[in-house]
Amino acid sequence: MAEELIATRTQFPASAESQNPQLKKALEFPILEKQNWLIHLHYIRQDYEACKTVIKEQLRETQGLCEYAIYVQALILRLEGKIQDSLELFQMCAVLNPQCADNLKQVARSLFLLGKHKAATEVYNEAAKLNQKDWEICHNLGVCYIYLKELNKAEDQLHHALHLNRHDLTYIMLGKVHLLEGNLDKAIEIYKKAVEFSPENTELLTTLGLLYLQLGIYQKAFEHLGNALTYDPTNYKAILAAGSMMQTHGDFDVALTKYRVVACAVPESPPLWNNIGMCFFGKKKYVAAISCLKRANYLAPFDWKILYNLGLVHLTMQQYASAFHFLSAAINFQPKMGELYMLLAVALTNLEDTENAKRAYTEAVRLDSSTEFLSGCHRCNPLVNLNYAVLLYNQGKKREALAQYQEMEKKVNLLKDSSSLEFDSEMVEVAQKLGAALHVGEALVWTKPAKEPKSQHRTTSTSKGACFQQPLGSNQALGQAMSSASAFKKPPSERGEGREKDERDIGM
Repeated sequence: MAEELIATRTQFPASAESQNPQLKKALEFPILEKQNWLIHLHYIRQDYEACKTVIKEQLRETQGLCEYAIYVQALILRLEGKIQDSLELFQMCAVLNPQCADNLKQVARSLFLLGKHKAATEVYNEAAKLNQKDWEICHNLGVCYIYLKELNKAEDQLHHALHLNRHDLTYIMLGKVHLLEGNLDKAIEIYKKAVEFSPENTELLTTLGLLYLQLGIYQKAFEHLGNALTYDPTNYKAILAAGSMMQTHGDFDVALTKYRVVACAVPESPPLWNNIGMCFFGKKKYVAAISCLKRANYLAPFDWKILYNLGLVHLTMQQYASAFHFLSAAINFQPKMGELYMLLAVALTNLEDTENAKRAYTEAVRLDSSTEFLSGCHRCNPLVNLNYAVLLYNQGKKREALAQYQEMEKKVNLLKDSSSLEFDSEMVEVAQKLGAALHVGEALVWTKPAKEPKSQHRTTSTSKGACFQQPLGSNQALGQAMSSASAFKKPPSERGEGREKDERDIGM
């Protein structure tokens, strides 16, 4: 009896695991999300090596089925520039969870960064079916359509994105759509709404100021550029634009002071050295001008404005072979600008290649006489016809010279009616001499009252020797110096850089 009692007392109760075998079976399955918090913590701290270590361990435990671990690993691969690898991982996430719009958005973004814009739009449209109120999808669709040159669809998607949620970036891209369409008025309206929504955004203020500067509305341009500098005194784009305005009005020393500030921020900016070169050109320091323009040309060899200015400076220095070289290069990049052909013809004339000079003048007249130029556009240039008329007159072709002279008068009248443009006194004097030589009268439509007595006196002396057909200078109208208001800038999506700050970064 005693032994039985002892045996009974020494028996231990059965464990909970043996009593509930189902609970033991449930604990054998790993928890897929147990380390997601740690992965997220390392990622937002940008400790990517530790993050990859935890991801590797998590995927080993879950046999590669943890969606979040794969998602973050794909984000890290994209930051490292391995776009194709990140695309494959995001596609795996989309297979594991096909109803998640975020997975499809990341697949589309990787396709976009690989330059597969058509495929990206298809995936974004699939994501839009899962979430119709996501402004990010609409915005990125609009950016893709811009690259596909489907501007109407891009505009619709960007408007829809603004309807869902207003963002500065969407306003910027919509404004660029209107600029690509050539509609400056609509672009200005969009940027004005953007500034009302975000009045302290210096990029919006600077862009709006540059648009006003392009239209010649200097008061509003100066106002918006000044506001941009108020919020960010080191904004080099606004400083460069303000310096360009001062340079346009002949304040070369003040402009150079502004450019010194910009040179500290962006010393390798091609527009900066272009503008500095043209300031020296305005101060008649031609060697310094060529040195700065050569540097700008080295930094941006395909910028036609820099090539134009180099040709202009070499023409002024009577280095006609060098001028021909740079003007020919500029025409290759900007073949629809009449002034370039005119300057090329001036160089050819001084190189005694009269036949090719006539061909260049003919092309310049054709481009400058098109409908878009005669509709009051600032590119309408009567000096093209004036120089051509001078060349024809010197060759003894008075009838053809008279036709070009009359065409010049039509353009002068159009410019006088459409703007308060003042013509250079030297150009007026040459035109008066030519008019007197062609016996079309001495009172030219663009003669300034202040210059009239002096010009008429010179014209009279020219008409006395008109029967001997004295040669007139053919390089009187060298053209207008080109300046750049801001640094060359591509749309953000054109750069193709996928720097993401977090998992939901737009990045477009």
